[in-house]
Amino acid sequence: MNASLLPVPKIIPVLDLQFRPAVLANRAHRAAARSTGRPVPVRLALEQSDGSVFHSATEIFPENHPQARANFDHLERFVKFLLWARGGWRVHFAGPQSLAASLQKHLHETATGRFDSEMIGRKIFDRAIEIVHVADNALPPELVRTQPLGRQLDGCRIGFDLGGSDRKVAAVIDGEVVFSDETVWDPYFQADPQYHFDGVMDSLKKAAAHLPRVDAIGGSAAGCYVNNRVKVASLFRGVAPEVFNRRVKEMFLEIQRAWNGAPLEVVNDGEVTALAGSMSLGVNAVLGIAMGTSQAAGYVTRDGNITPWLNELAFAPVDHHPDAPSDEWSGDRGCGAQYFSQQAVGRLLASAGIECDPALPLPEKLKLVQKLMAVGDARARAIYETIGVYLGYGVAHYADFYDFDHVLVLGRVMSGAGGDVILDGAREVLAAEFPELATRILFHTPDEKDKRHGQAVAAASLPRLMKK
Repeated sequence: MNASLLPVPKIIPVLDLQFRPAVLANRAHRAAARSTGRPVPVRLALEQSDGSVFHSATEIFPENHPQARANFDHLERFVKFLLWARGGWRVHFAGPQSLAASLQKHLHETATGRFDSEMIGRKIFDRAIEIVHVADNALPPELVRTQPLGRQLDGCRIGFDLGGSDRKVAAVIDGEVVFSDETVWDPYFQADPQYHFDGVMDSLKKAAAHLPRVDAIGGSAAGCYVNNRVKVASLFRGVAPEVFNRRVKEMFLEIQRAWNGAPLEVVNDGEVTALAGSMSLGVNAVLGIAMGTSQAAGYVTRDGNITPWLNELAFAPVDHHPDAPSDEWSGDRGCGAQYFSQQAVGRLLASAGIECDPALPLPEKLKLVQKLMAVGDARARAIYETIGVYLGYGVAHYADFYDFDHVLVLGRVMSGAGGDVILDGAREVLAAEFPELATRILFHTPDEKDKRHGQAVAAASLPRLMKK
């Protein structure tokens, strides 16, 4: 690819000199296409199974231009981001037919494309992703449904949050936390889903012991959930497909039955992150980013509602360098999980000159970096500075697709003095490269109370109580 289409950022991450932010690459491609005087518009409409349709657009080079070969790379990254951010099974493509065909081929014949089509298309929307070429005037009209989420705190409730390295639970009476607990666990590669079931039940029983009764249960967990059924979830990656279908898909319905049919709602952890931020800050238009074992994200609109968007930004590309680090699950390069999670910390250890056992689990690698940071180790600080630059360019990229004024950043990576370094770095990037965003977007982190149980309390607010 022409280097002019992968601009060098004004602020280069100290441990990642080859970082080429997606936001700059997308803007450079559109600007270069316009400079030809003959930019070709491409309009997209992503369709979901409930009839929701989301529009987006970009511009590419004319077919006979010397740089036209860059069109596919630009569109493939652009469409991939949209698929993981918005979701959908059918992409209506108003642009050159040959590129629509190339995108369809990519989704069906390449390893990374098949991963996207399988996970988003078949597992979430129950059908393979289709790229359908249409005339510009034949795009289906945009239809975005939003709905209120949570904020119900009456009665005796339990809220839980299932992460990749720990699970949290809180017992809540009329909005007041009377008990909270955090338990270390290792769900990712457990082959027997009984491990997950027993772990969740253990946390629920601990919380229930502090309540006179259980009126409702709300849960926050990594993955995609529809009507409390598990569609795709990294927590169950170790479970064989046939076992997943037999036992995992309806696990939370099984848990609900074990609690006498009490109202129960399980929602993606990113959505609950954004909800927790909106509730705590008393504001809307919130993008939540949780840097845990992986990256979780969620979005609350200006009206205080959520959308049917996926917001699975762990798989959405933020770095367009062809040699960007590969995601451990999808195999694709430059995806968010490698930049905004414990995986980023582990990946940057070698570049920082910090030696440790490669077999050490990610949470332990993070603890090592946090200990070094606490005593002023410059190598540890360089890791946080690098993630801060990533975050600044990542937030600017997200702002091209989401309408937000507030960014809530949380998760174990943000704990301790390193979290402040990350936020300082992100603000520096916005001020230097995106001044229009620097004056509008505010970064927030949870206070100590919210760090302990804010996510679990927000999860507890999800269900509506049954009318007596």
